[in-house]
Amino acid sequence: MQKKHSEEDVKFKTSIGGQALIEGIMMAGPEKQAIVVRTPEGLVVKEDERKLVKNKYPILGWPIIRGSVNFISSMVTGVKALTFSAECQPEEEQEDPGKFEEWVNKKLESKKAEKVLIAVSVFVGICLSVVLFMLLPTVLTGLLNGVVHSHIVKNIIEGVLRILIFLGYMWLATKLDDIKRVWQYHGAEHKTIFCYEKGLPLTVENCRRQKRFHPRCGTSFMFLVMIVSILVFSVVSWSNVWIRMALRILLLPIVVGISYELIKLAGRYDNIVTRIISAPGKALQHLTTREPDDSMLEVAIEALKLVIPEEQGSDKW
Repeated sequence: MQKKHSEEDVKFKTSIGGQALIEGIMMAGPEKQAIVVRTPEGLVVKEDERKLVKNKYPILGWPIIRGSVNFISSMVTGVKALTFSAECQPEEEQEDPGKFEEWVNKKLESKKAEKVLIAVSVFVGICLSVVLFMLLPTVLTGLLNGVVHSHIVKNIIEGVLRILIFLGYMWLATKLDDIKRVWQYHGAEHKTIFCYEKGLPLTVENCRRQKRFHPRCGTSFMFLVMIVSILVFSVVSWSNVWIRMALRILLLPIVVGISYELIKLAGRYDNIVTRIISAPGKALQHLTTREPDDSMLEVAIEALKLVIPEEQGSDKW
């Protein structure tokens, strides 16, 4: 059984890639975006045409600049997809809204309230990521000012701390039961995209045989950000920890931009250089993906079919 909602109900903004949800998958192609969620009644499908911000403001599609734009856009899309996924679950499994969400819903009409809640969620998510993965390592390294005097050594220590905090965060996430299912859907997403990229019919049997480690992956991108930050932050050095933190924030869009171009390169070509670029992220995917069951592959296949472009080859990076 499959239900299909009208395009006006929910809009999604995210070449073909996807995002795993607790009980579904969101896929984005060059023309369309779709989310498929498995519910007790069957598959719930949501489709929409893609509206890229770079089409309205071409400068936002330029190399380096497009990295931060696409990162924020993917976060907005992710929050929307998660919200829709949660709404599709049985009422007894849905969490009660928090006080802030209740207050916003009372003050604003539904569409405006949704936009506000999404904006707040994205803002809080970005702030927490910056504090945890960028500023915290800077503060901890600042404690060594009286012991370590070399800016190069301090930058290396800071980079190692940043990677360790990130890996620790990902490892802790794997211990949550709901996240384990997200990792399975993540694996289903990768396997299905691999099957499509190889030109094979999109069947559960063909997808099941594919690898679950994909070079063009969000977790690979995040790990690249950690590595690239070591190189970019080495360009400027300052002893004062507050100035160092300010510089980290100012340089972050450049770090994200370079990382995006590298992940894009790795997704387009297969050679020794791109394999080296992809290697750390693929290793990390041992944590962030799990082998999916056939029902998860069915969801991924349905989502992918909805976003395949009519013009063959138009989805190449």
